[in-house]
Amino acid sequence: MRASGVLLPVSSLPSAYGIGCFSKEAYDFVDRLKKAGQAYWQILPLGPTSYGDSPYQSFSTFAGNPYFIDPEDLVERGYISKSKCDSYDFGDNAEYVDYGKIYESRFLLLREAWKNSKIAREPAFRIFVKDNAHWLDDYALYMAVKVSFDNVSWVEWDEDIRTRRPEALEAYRKKFAEEIEFYQFQQYMFRVQWEKLKAYANRKGVKIIGDIPIYVAFDSSDAWANPELFRFDENCNPTAVAGCPPDAFSATGQLWGNPLYRWDYHKKTGYEWWMKRLEACFKMYDVVRIDHFRAFDAYYAIPAGMKTAEIGEWEPGPGYSLFETMRKRLGEREVIAEDLGFLTPSVLELVQRTGYPGMKVLQFAFDSREDSDYLPHNYGKNAVAYTGTHDNDTTLGWYGQLAEADKEFCNRYLNLGKCSSNEEIKWEFIRAVLSCVANLAVIPMQDYLGLGSEARINIPSTLGGNWTWRMKKGAFTKELAAEIREMSELYGRTPKKVKAKAESAKSGKSAKTAKSGKAQKGKKTESAGSGKAGKGKKAGKENKKA
Repeated sequence: MRASGVLLPVSSLPSAYGIGCFSKEAYDFVDRLKKAGQAYWQILPLGPTSYGDSPYQSFSTFAGNPYFIDPEDLVERGYISKSKCDSYDFGDNAEYVDYGKIYESRFLLLREAWKNSKIAREPAFRIFVKDNAHWLDDYALYMAVKVSFDNVSWVEWDEDIRTRRPEALEAYRKKFAEEIEFYQFQQYMFRVQWEKLKAYANRKGVKIIGDIPIYVAFDSSDAWANPELFRFDENCNPTAVAGCPPDAFSATGQLWGNPLYRWDYHKKTGYEWWMKRLEACFKMYDVVRIDHFRAFDAYYAIPAGMKTAEIGEWEPGPGYSLFETMRKRLGEREVIAEDLGFLTPSVLELVQRTGYPGMKVLQFAFDSREDSDYLPHNYGKNAVAYTGTHDNDTTLGWYGQLAEADKEFCNRYLNLGKCSSNEEIKWEFIRAVLSCVANLAVIPMQDYLGLGSEARINIPSTLGGNWTWRMKKGAFTKELAAEIREMSELYGRTPKKVKAKAESAKSGKSAKTAKSGKAQKGKKTESAGSGKAGKGKKAGKENKKA
């Protein structure tokens, strides 16, 4: 079934407290999506971000970002006063996330709310802690210990707790019992608020597309609590790390630094950790986009200590066996395979075997030197089409910087020569994606808003200045929603409004009969329902407008 959606990170929502969160504005956004005829809201990973503020480098693959907890909900619960919330400095730019100020203020706000909540008395909280103990116990302890060591990475902690000696774990749990509860409180409030928002979206007919990075961060509770899962030496230091080799976009490649998996160990355990991870994701989201999907076929291993990604080699991943196990354990689930970049025949074969739709990005299509799989006429139905992603510039920003030959090709392909404004140009790019045969089309919100490079989310392989853009309050207008719906309907991506002619006729006849007062006595019911009391044109037209 054809459908469409919008890509917008939660952090990019407008809100009163410096960063997008699960606030009223999130519900308003869902309402606008429904008005616009959209069936999907795609977001970025929801995990707690570490240094660099990237949602793809998280302190836990299971935990939620405490920045997304809505302070207004905490006020309504009586955990904190509005005046106290307003006393903190979250930055003064409504279109920019100031992560420094967020970090300094958000945890103070949350700590105040936790102290006032007396959360340990609530049965629902205790149930949540028990049901999520398999990851929450380690995460809450990890964060509490990390703060006590001035937030350095776990590999720099004292040896007893770094290597998780049982007596050390017990001692630290007793020492930091209150701090552990503070982090449990954060995760409880995150989960309660997120599940409420997701349920609301689902009731409105909007599904959530979540995002799962294939790798976890080295500085994470996942790596500290499960060193056997990763390629570590006896001192828990990585022997090799993740990245991408040099290509046309980066002469030295991309050095991500994430620890690599010991796939042989994972296979022996029946991919137990991965099954728990994926199961948690499918509870959080309706559809899961798996980032860097090609690494399940083959991944690029860079020796630890390298300054660039120029030296490395491809090694085999788990292949289809992981997804075969997932189907047996978790059943059929909706997955999007992020299969962008250079794809070998074996990667293409793996994607095809799983049956998961891959991604098609229009911005990758216009190389004047060669044909491209990213040109819309080359798409298949089992795909998700985008103008761009969070790693791309906005479409107008990208278009403005195209090389002359590529821009000429783009203009001919999309017939942009007749466009006299950026407003017209943006709609032609969007039209190309919505009109293609791919079952699902997703457009970044910035492209619908017609924004330039100032609204770019991320520049890969750079630190600083990323993940900061926020949508201006009121930018997603009723008029824009109507335009989006009109084009989505035009290309069969949202159900057209059913013209209930019979109902219109009935309504019209009843209204006219009541107005004229000429219906025969004793036959009012028959006149209203039999179609013998006039044509009802006025009421019929009003019904169409409704």
